[in-house]
Amino acid sequence: MSFTERERLEPELAKLLQKHPELTQSTSQKVTSHVQREEDDWIVHTLLIEGTDVPFYFKRKKHYKSLQGARVNITYYPDPTEIAGMEFERFKIVRIKRL
Repeated sequence: MSFTERERLEPELAKLLQKHPELTQSTSQKVTSHVQREEDDWIVHTLLIEGTDVPFYFKRKKHYKSLQGARVNITYYPDPTEIAGMEFERFKIVRIKRL
């Protein structure tokens, strides 16, 4: 995305792109799995998207209605994590909208 295209974006999205230049937007993605679990004061939501093997996650304070089988628009960036000395690929969702 060129600099002039970024200038025309809404300010919130432009701020996100500045913080995470690898930000990606995907539209009309089908959710094949949606798991919600508690972690401290947060609810961690993990999604699997049709055609991908990498989990997508986001945190919220409340439970959501299940997104399994729904189509969603998502904005995300790579956020690898290390577990037991091994690195695993995953994506952090910064925006999600059910269609």
